[in-house]
Amino acid sequence: MSKLDSKIPAGPLKDKWENHKDHMNLVSPNNRDKIDIIVIGTGLAGGSAAATLAEQGYNVKAFCFQDSPRRAHSIAAQGGVNAAKNYQGDGDSIYRLFYDTIKSGDYRSREANTYRLAEVSANIIDQCVSQGVPFGRDYGGQLDNRSFGGVQVKRTFYAKGQTGQQLLLGAYSALSRQIGKGRVKMYNRHEMMDLVLIDGKARGIIARNLVTGEIERHSAHAVVIASGGYGNVYFLSTNAMGSNCSAAWKIHKKGAYYANPCYVQIHPTCIPVHGTAQSKLTLMSESLRNSGRIWVPKNIEDAAAIREGRLKAKDIPAENRDYYLERRYPAFGNLVPRDVASRAAKERCDAGFGIENNDTQEGVFLDFHTEILKKGREAVLEKNIHNATEQQVYELGKAWIEEKYGNLFVMYEKITAENPYETPMKIYPAVHYTMGGIWVDYNLESTIPGCFVIGEANFSDHGANRLGASALMQGLADGYFVLPYTIADYLAADISTGKIPTDTEEFNSVEKEVKDRIQFFINNKGSHSVDHFHKKLGHIMWNKVGMARNAEGLQEAIKEIEEVRQDFWQNVRVPGSANEMNAELEKAGRVADFLELGQLIAKDALNRNESCGGHYRIEYSTPEGEAKRNDEDFKFVSCWEYNGPDINKEVLHKEDLIYENVEVKTRSYK
Repeated sequence: MSKLDSKIPAGPLKDKWENHKDHMNLVSPNNRDKIDIIVIGTGLAGGSAAATLAEQGYNVKAFCFQDSPRRAHSIAAQGGVNAAKNYQGDGDSIYRLFYDTIKSGDYRSREANTYRLAEVSANIIDQCVSQGVPFGRDYGGQLDNRSFGGVQVKRTFYAKGQTGQQLLLGAYSALSRQIGKGRVKMYNRHEMMDLVLIDGKARGIIARNLVTGEIERHSAHAVVIASGGYGNVYFLSTNAMGSNCSAAWKIHKKGAYYANPCYVQIHPTCIPVHGTAQSKLTLMSESLRNSGRIWVPKNIEDAAAIREGRLKAKDIPAENRDYYLERRYPAFGNLVPRDVASRAAKERCDAGFGIENNDTQEGVFLDFHTEILKKGREAVLEKNIHNATEQQVYELGKAWIEEKYGNLFVMYEKITAENPYETPMKIYPAVHYTMGGIWVDYNLESTIPGCFVIGEANFSDHGANRLGASALMQGLADGYFVLPYTIADYLAADISTGKIPTDTEEFNSVEKEVKDRIQFFINNKGSHSVDHFHKKLGHIMWNKVGMARNAEGLQEAIKEIEEVRQDFWQNVRVPGSANEMNAELEKAGRVADFLELGQLIAKDALNRNESCGGHYRIEYSTPEGEAKRNDEDFKFVSCWEYNGPDINKEVLHKEDLIYENVEVKTRSYK
């Protein structure tokens, strides 16, 4: 099996990327049209990669299961994208962004990759402005910035609460230009079913046309996986319902190591669960924590009264409110990292102070009243209004909030039927982003030669907890500014290879496996729907592999998921046929993969006897409830090698994490 070699360049940290680019092999412009590249996924990572590679002259085939690349889940990102430009003059720098990312990831990310991410971040903003992305601007017309969790500077560029949408449209415009030129062949409504290896190299895929059901063969000299994260293994998450782990899991089963699967980010500001029939959760942007204060009642009797409808939030005076993040973490307050804020909310709710009237009492307030009054008083002075009334102050402050976050407030009101200007938002943590993913080296290549993995689908940059507003940054950095360099180093050896044929035994064999699995689902006369099993899995994952974990619960989870897996293969029912659009058939294959990955997440969490970032083991915590790392034994990347359907037989490989440029110490946001 492949050797684990991170291929980190030698030399000083700040020189690694430039030196590496200077010494990589190249494919000359007149040879690039001899090379075919497949890109799976057309979100920010895949869309930017496909557009850039095509612009360079490669032949690109891009695949998405949606009806358009514009529907990739990147469109749902709200708050912003980080870049170390220091427009605010508040002390930001490439090193500061690098350090904040390492620290927020609880010292479990690779130094070289993280520094490169910070280094190329500034290019992202220039690229996107050139594409017409309408970033927010200050009063003088300059690009504006706001803060996100885990930092003490303003470095997040934004487009109201629609940043992901606007960035995706920028990438889509670049992609569309290449489609128009014939350099990108776009396959909408197609799903990658498996990877094809020839002589140990990734040389193509088997895909299914989701409209007709036709099984297709596609060859290439390299395959790029940009299919996003695996948050939907929990069933309820902030991810789009179609988001899945299948492309990454298929290449894992072909030899790509899966790294750090237990690192799952729980986002602290989501609309709480409101019913058993709910199919997904809604994120409220982290940017709201710039202006909102998070609190619960100080008195447990008040919390009970709010849940029962006998009290409203406005009835509780300030002295009876517990602004618990400001109390516990005065230096960062409401802008502590996501894992810290999420656990703090859980602790208050577990203690009986939750304010949402549901079975679990899961909910805290996100209150904008203080900011409304503050901005209103500033506006009164700016407008030179004398003897302003309280109502005037309130209306001017509300107008400022509406300008900054208006669409988020509209979205919240449409979902909850509550006006967040008048009553605080109700929020609670939910599964959001996954830091784990396919292991890649410095070149973003997996342990399968010729199979590259970018964006959220890989593990490389965020450690155990992602810094807010860094998902968009990583996707665009990988697609626009990293992969186009590193993939050339691999492809330089293929300029004389010629077209990869698809009429080979390797393609025949993989296609047969795909068709056999499809026929199994169609012919299995079970008694339960796919969602029945997915919900069972999600219940186990959230309760035993969620925000707080322990050895006993993880062992139970592995056993219980195995029982669900066996039940799934015996009793799943998929209506319809294979030769048509069949959403249940699509889900069946994806849930089968979720069941296997869910077990691996639990296994990885059980193996890691420490708490760090999004991985919180109750046994390994401080008396104050903070994460307690074990750097002596667990300062490594967990890399799992597939070894058959029994997850217990996955083989663990370790990439030691070496820190030469930062001091590894206990995180503190107090």
